This record gives sequence, structure tokens and C-alpha cells, in this order.
Amino acid sequence: METIENMEEFYRRLAEKMDNINKKLDGRINTKQLSEIWLDIQEVCQLLKISKRTLQSYRDNGVLPFSQIAGKIYFRANDIEEHLHRHYNKPSHKR
Repeated sequence: METIENMEEFYRRLAEKMDNINKKLDGRINTKQLSEIWLDIQEVCQLLKISKRTLQSYRDNGVLPFSQIAGKIYFRANDIEEHLHRHYNKPSHKR
């Protein structure tokens, strides 16, 4: 019984976090095209569910392009979306 309640709480909190991210992105998307939206490191890490170190590796290895202004690093939302589309794997229908 306790595990079910914990899972319900987990999913409730997860839904709240997703709503917060969506609200942040919705405000930007409604006023700009995706190619004009710039995200900072924290936003990209939250969006992709990766660590800052992993994102640093992506930058170092040229996986994701970025811009740097006075030590602050930004990523275009469009570049992240393109990267996800390039690495999309369609499910295979094995029976």
C-alpha cells in the first residue's frame, strides 16, 4: 500500500515538474519561432534529463552547437530538436 502511495506521489511531482517546464517553454514558443529560442545550460539539462557534465561532453565533442557570451553558454532549441530527430529510432515490430 505504501509503495502505491509513493508511486502516486512520484508521478504527481513528476507531472508538476513537466508542467513547470512546459509553462516556461510555452511562453517562449508563443512569442518566437523555435529557431529563435535560446536555452541556457540548466534548461537544456532539464529538457534532455542529462547532467551538466554530459552536456559539457556534448559541447566538447561537437554533438550540440552552442554560443558563448561572457562565459554564459546558450543552445538553440531548434538545434536540440534537430539532434533528437536525427537520432530517432522507429520501433521495430517483432513478433
